[in-house]
Amino acid sequence: MQTSRKDFVWNMAGSIVYAFSSMLLSFFVMNVLGASDGGIFGFGFSTYGQQLFIIAYFGIRPMQITDVKGEYTFGDYKRLRMITSLFAVLGGFVHLGFLFLNGNYSLNKAAIIWLLAIYKIIDGYADVYESEAQRAGRLWVGGRSLMFRTIWAMSGIMLGVLLTRELIIAALLGVCFQLLYFFIFEKRDFKNYVIRGNEISVDKACSAARINALFNSAFLLFISVFLDFFVFSAAKYSIDRLMTDADSGIFNILFMPTNIIYLVANFVIKPYMTKLAFAFEKHDLMQFKAVYNKLQYIIIGLIVFSLAGVMLLGRPVLYILELILGSSYAGMLTRYKSAFFWIIAGGGIYALANLYYYILVIIRQQKNIFFVYLAATVAAILQGGLLVKACGINGAAYTYLGLMFVLLSGFVYISRREIKKTFLNKIKEEL
Repeated sequence: MQTSRKDFVWNMAGSIVYAFSSMLLSFFVMNVLGASDGGIFGFGFSTYGQQLFIIAYFGIRPMQITDVKGEYTFGDYKRLRMITSLFAVLGGFVHLGFLFLNGNYSLNKAAIIWLLAIYKIIDGYADVYESEAQRAGRLWVGGRSLMFRTIWAMSGIMLGVLLTRELIIAALLGVCFQLLYFFIFEKRDFKNYVIRGNEISVDKACSAARINALFNSAFLLFISVFLDFFVFSAAKYSIDRLMTDADSGIFNILFMPTNIIYLVANFVIKPYMTKLAFAFEKHDLMQFKAVYNKLQYIIIGLIVFSLAGVMLLGRPVLYILELILGSSYAGMLTRYKSAFFWIIAGGGIYALANLYYYILVIIRQQKNIFFVYLAATVAAILQGGLLVKACGINGAAYTYLGLMFVLLSGFVYISRREIKKTFLNKIKEEL
C-alpha cells in the first residue's frame, strides 16, 4: 500500500495544528486570564483530559490501522469506542467529584477540568473514524478532519475567554464546537470518502462476540497506554499535588515543545505503520528492518536537532515567550533554562520509545509492552514526587527524563529480542 503526497500533506497539517493547539491555547489563557487559570487550563487540557482521552482511545488505533486482513469491521471498532468514551466521561465525573468532596479541588476547578476532559474524549472518539480512513488507504481524510476540527474547537475556547473572561464558559464552548464539527462535517467526509454512504451496512456487520474479542485483544494495550501516559505525566501530577496552579502553568509551558517533538515524530511514523504491517505479514525481514531503521535514524536526527536548538537558542526563546505572556511573567521562564533542556531531552527519548512501541504492537507483543509500562509505573510511584519536593520544577524535569529513559531501555531490549525471535519462528514454519 502506497502513501501518497496527499496523505503526507494533510497528515502533516493535522499533526502540526494539533501539536500547536495546546501551546497556543495555554499561552492565550495565561495571557488573558492569568497564571492560575492558565495552570488549571494546562493541567486539565494537556494532562487530566489527555488521561481520559486514553480511556476513550483504549489503545485501539495501532491495532485498527494495522488490521490489514480485516479481522474486525469498522462497526466493531466504533461500538467499542462508544463504550470506552462513555466510561471516560463517567469516570472523570466520579473522580473529580471525589476530589471536590475531599477538598482537593474547588467546584469551579473540578468543573473546568471535567469539561476540558470531555473535549479530549471527543478527540478520542473521533479518532476511530480517522483510524479507519488510514486503514482504508485515505490517511488524508483523517488528517484534514483533525486539522479543521482542532481549529474550529480552539476558536470556541478563545471566543469564550475573550467574551466572558470565564474559563468554565470557554471550556463549555470548546466542547460544543467540537461536537458541532464532528457531527456536521467529519462524519459527512467519512461517508463520502471512506465508505461512500455504506455506514449502515458496516455498522450492522458488528457483533457482540467480536466486540468482546476486540476488547480482550486491546485490553492490555489500553492498560499499557494508560500507564504510559501516567508515567509521561508523573511530574505534572506531582506539581499539581505539591505546588501551585501557577507553577503548574509554568511547567506546562516548558513542557509543550515535547508534545511537538512527539507529534512530529508521530507524523513521520504513522504513514509507515501499514507498510511495516504488510512487511511483517509477508515475512519480509529486510523490508521490515529497512523501514524501522529509517524511522529510527530520522527520530534520532530530530532529537539531536532539538537539543542543539535548545543549547543555542533556549534562553532567547524563553525570554520571547515571557514577552508574549506579558510583563508580569518576566524571569518566570528563563530561570528554568536547564530544566527546559532536560525536558526536551526527555521528549526526544519518549518519541524514540514510541517507535519501538508501534513495532511491538505490529508483531503483537502486548504482554511485553504491558510489562515495560508496569515497570516504569512502579518507578514513577516509588519516586513519589521526591525530586519535585526537593527541587521544584527542576526536580520535575529530572523525574520526566529518568522515567522516559526507563521506557526506552525496556522497549529497545524487548523489540530487538522479539523481532529476531518472531522472524526466526516464521522461517521455521515455512520450512
